[in-house]
Amino acid sequence: MTIPARLVEVLRSAKAVAVLTGAGISAESGVPTFRDAQTGLWAKYQPTELATPEAFRRDPQLVWDWYDWRRKTIAKVRPNAGHLALTRMERQLTTQGAQFTLITQNVDSLHQLAATHNVVELHGNLYRVKCFAEDRPIEFWEAGEVTPPRCPECGGPLRPAVVWFGEALPSDAFNHALQAAAQCEVFFSIGTSSIVEPAASLPRLALEYEAVVVEINPEETPLTASAAYILRGRAGEILPELVKEVWG
Repeated sequence: MTIPARLVEVLRSAKAVAVLTGAGISAESGVPTFRDAQTGLWAKYQPTELATPEAFRRDPQLVWDWYDWRRKTIAKVRPNAGHLALTRMERQLTTQGAQFTLITQNVDSLHQLAATHNVVELHGNLYRVKCFAEDRPIEFWEAGEVTPPRCPECGGPLRPAVVWFGEALPSDAFNHALQAAAQCEVFFSIGTSSIVEPAASLPRLALEYEAVVVEINPEETPLTASAAYILRGRAGEILPELVKEVWG
């Protein structure tokens, strides 16, 4: 693929860049997308039947065990060339005095494993927990014999610190993302369907503030018609080429 010369120029002089990543970039590492068909014991369940507060109240052990299975599945995968290219992009932009913000809808920590520093997690993190009763993060807890484990403060059940259906995004994370989208000169939408709200509103906000919006995706999305540049393909193939073209 030929990287547009104007995009190269814009990135070389940019003072603020924001990136939004979705399930597509993690799928390239082998992470099953959330709505993929489930396997084994979980084949009879739909994710939408398990990823809700109501499901946890009804059967907390079932939901905890499903997320434990997801954690063990994802723990086997590693960042791909797309993740690593974004880490290099962050390093290069920081070196030239620019601000870089990576906003992700993914909960798998692959961006952090790739050593990207400024990561905003819109949907939480699969490897963290919080108290279901008091909705506050818990850093230190013991597995014990009870499933799910209990909050060391109130004794209530712990739950994965991810956003479930019907729940709002963490306000701090979303406000950070809104600020990055409004202030950036270049906004990348990578491997995301541009359908799930409110994340899908971020590139639209960037457009309102006249940012250059770049879509990297194998398929067309609702954002495609509005993007200044459309790089059609996989992030793991396009991003390394883009970074090399811009920074050598």
